[in-house]
Amino acid sequence: MGDILAHEAELLGLVKEYLDFAEFEDTLKTFSKECKIKGKPLSKTAGGSLRDSKSLIIQKDLIAAFDNGDQKVFFNLWEEHIPSSIRDGDSLAQKLEFYLHIHFAIYLLKHSAGRPDKEELDERISYFKAYLETKGAALSQTTEFLPFYALPFVPNPMVHPSFKELFQDSWTPELKLKLEKFLALIFKASNTPKLLTLYKENGQSNKEMLRQLHQQLIEAERRSMTYLKRYSKIQADYHSLIGVTAELVDSLEATVSGKMASTMLRASLAPVKLKDVPLLPSLDYEKLKKDLILGSDRLKAFLLQALRWRLTTSHPGEQRETVLQAYVSNDLLDCHSHSQRSVLQLLHSKSEVVRQYMARLINAFASLAEGRLYLAQSTKVLRMLEERLKEEDKDMITQENVLGALQKFSLRRPLQTAMIRDGLIFWLIDILKDPDCLSDYTLEYSVALLMNLCLRSAGKNMCAKVAGLVLKVLSDLLGHENHEIQPYVNGALYSILSVPSIREEARAMGMEDILRCFIKEGNAEMTRQIEFIIKQLNSEELLDGVLESDDDEDEDDEEDHDTMEADLDKDELIQPQLGELSGEKLLTTEYLGIMTNTGRTRRKGLASVQWSGDEPLRRPVTPGGHRNGYPV
Repeated sequence: MGDILAHEAELLGLVKEYLDFAEFEDTLKTFSKECKIKGKPLSKTAGGSLRDSKSLIIQKDLIAAFDNGDQKVFFNLWEEHIPSSIRDGDSLAQKLEFYLHIHFAIYLLKHSAGRPDKEELDERISYFKAYLETKGAALSQTTEFLPFYALPFVPNPMVHPSFKELFQDSWTPELKLKLEKFLALIFKASNTPKLLTLYKENGQSNKEMLRQLHQQLIEAERRSMTYLKRYSKIQADYHSLIGVTAELVDSLEATVSGKMASTMLRASLAPVKLKDVPLLPSLDYEKLKKDLILGSDRLKAFLLQALRWRLTTSHPGEQRETVLQAYVSNDLLDCHSHSQRSVLQLLHSKSEVVRQYMARLINAFASLAEGRLYLAQSTKVLRMLEERLKEEDKDMITQENVLGALQKFSLRRPLQTAMIRDGLIFWLIDILKDPDCLSDYTLEYSVALLMNLCLRSAGKNMCAKVAGLVLKVLSDLLGHENHEIQPYVNGALYSILSVPSIREEARAMGMEDILRCFIKEGNAEMTRQIEFIIKQLNSEELLDGVLESDDDEDEDDEEDHDTMEADLDKDELIQPQLGELSGEKLLTTEYLGIMTNTGRTRRKGLASVQWSGDEPLRRPVTPGGHRNGYPV
């Protein structure tokens, strides 16, 4: 009680200040009257008046520095007292700051009686130039500010027509008025009552900090698991290498003495079997699928995320293969279900997060050869993905993952045929007309998908219907700054130029001259590929029409390799709240099953067909596999 009495006046003053701030006029009158009747001391909220007087002093100092042209003082005060969130995030503040820099840069030109001091003027211009190259660069794409980027390089800005308005008498007073209004608004907003400040500092901010720390902990745990796996592998390799090295030294010494190399050395040079990685726990797939269909959108998203992480973060080899085999044998995505409510329908969910996470999971499946085989059992999945691709205009990452899955589907001949029949080539050509609007992932996978479809005679015949447009799009892409797409552009061009009608169209538009421009600019590999394309362009082979040998559905173009790309787990949309389960913890706590993991027999892959980098690609590839150097 003694503590309360000691601080009573201050506490009552805080209440009074808040009531005044929130404009509770009647309540404030009653409160003040009751304090007076009870003889309670009521402080005069010195904190508020002190803040007000301090704000006025800062505003006056800023205006004085503006008037005197003292840019160092001004910008020191500006950066100290204007919150960085406003300086960097508010467009009005950024524009005002830009004009303030112009004001100080030309101050001497406007206020010197004779010729301005050259050294001081150069210093101001250099300061403005440094601003344009750093923080001011953000506004370089704005038409309003574009002419001012030339200001540091103009010898006499006073007579230059582009800067005429800066030297009019009204320009500086108008800027000063804008500055005064801005400062009044900023400092008024910062005069929050002390009671509210105390609440924010000790209440909400603590909760927010705790939430952020919790999220960071989850991310750190995931990263630590990944690093632990890498460390174990490196450690195993290191021990093997040390053993081989010791044997090699001993054997070399023995050989010098005329003895035979030991059998131990031959054994140690044999491939080393790494330590077994434990299998992940079995899951209750019936319960999982039930919650994926009937659960809340948030639960669905967390389950889809956790199931994807099982694939993407599991150790390549038996651990990952067992995870995928369990998914497939339990028909996790309901690919074989004829029910109206199935897990696959989540691709058309009203929730943007659920749609995106379903697309990510399908893309993860499609990244693995056995996953593609599972998804390709019927064209149902393909049709749903094609629908989602054409309808998805809200979420870029959903579209990326749908496109990524379709591109990986194009490694399989029956699915290539279906995509060509569905007119996917026309959709791809349409979006590739404006490649600068696409993300790197979308651009790369779109071009790679187009190439895979163009390798088929049916695809070439589709291209022949719009030959001029296809050739224009591909020739424009040859010069694109994203060099990852070049092998796919070259492969598509080389393939479609086997059709005489497309060759004729290409010659009419001067394709050879366009290609020769890129020979001058490109690297050696690109140059050799373009020479192959020019040779194809000038050939006279009569290959029009459908090539029957090219369309045998019994053959599969696919190599039996798996490529799990990092993009599958980028930019996660959801984070668990405090006490909320996610990832492997969610699966093993709520959905633990009994013996749902089954052994697997690895499908035998096709013999690899080696590709020379000198020639354009002639077999279907996927960007992840092509980058990682898989034979195609």
